[in-house]
Amino acid sequence: MGTKITPYTQPEEESKKAQVARMFDNIAHSYDFLNHFFSLGIDVLWRKKAMRMLKTHLSAQQSTDEVHLMDMATGTADFALEAMRSGIPNLRVTGVDISPGMLAIGRKKVERKGWTDRVQLIEGDSADLPFEDGTFDAYTVAFGVRNFEKLKAGLTEMHRTLKPGGMGVVLEFSKPTVFPLKQIFHFYFHTLMPGVGKLVSKDAAAYSYLPESVEAFPEGDEFMQIMQKCGYRQCQMHRLTGGIASIYTGIK
Repeated sequence: MGTKITPYTQPEEESKKAQVARMFDNIAHSYDFLNHFFSLGIDVLWRKKAMRMLKTHLSAQQSTDEVHLMDMATGTADFALEAMRSGIPNLRVTGVDISPGMLAIGRKKVERKGWTDRVQLIEGDSADLPFEDGTFDAYTVAFGVRNFEKLKAGLTEMHRTLKPGGMGVVLEFSKPTVFPLKQIFHFYFHTLMPGVGKLVSKDAAAYSYLPESVEAFPEGDEFMQIMQKCGYRQCQMHRLTGGIASIYTGIK
């Protein structure tokens, strides 16, 4: 499962969940800018691809009812808003995050789009969701599962909230293995990103934690095996942009 990585070293008794929430509260003001800056805007294309995959799955379900999507670790609601733009009919989105600061910015973005009647953002924890069994037709998580304090518990809990046949879609960073992308990625993540992140966000630990959390994350086949142990079937992985990121899908 890898080493437990946390954003801060002090206080030692503070849980990873509490530290991650504090970290995102600290960087919420600059998160959107730095997120798109560091990915060169490619993260937008990754989200669009993930939504196309989900839309294809939902279309095959041939349901005319309202589609209820949970966007876990929604942050400033980028994935939730991308879902609304995707053209999925009768869509309603519930975004969940542990950071009040990120959610506050996300709510302003939702309001500017005029989607407050279709998109709801709430504070919550992936390992203890306030929803009944079988609530959602699907869920999405973009760059959030590696921040879960309890990965298996989070995946299991999200699985519980899916309807039978519902799909989980996880978009997460991964580590390229081919030359020269591997070397460029390592320099970018471990040298350039922490320096720029510290300068803009004023939180040095946050952008040192990012590459460390990517290194520790159980990606690829290992992550799909964890998904299977948590009850998912038909698990698949789709590598993006030379392996910089991956989309994982699983069905309940």
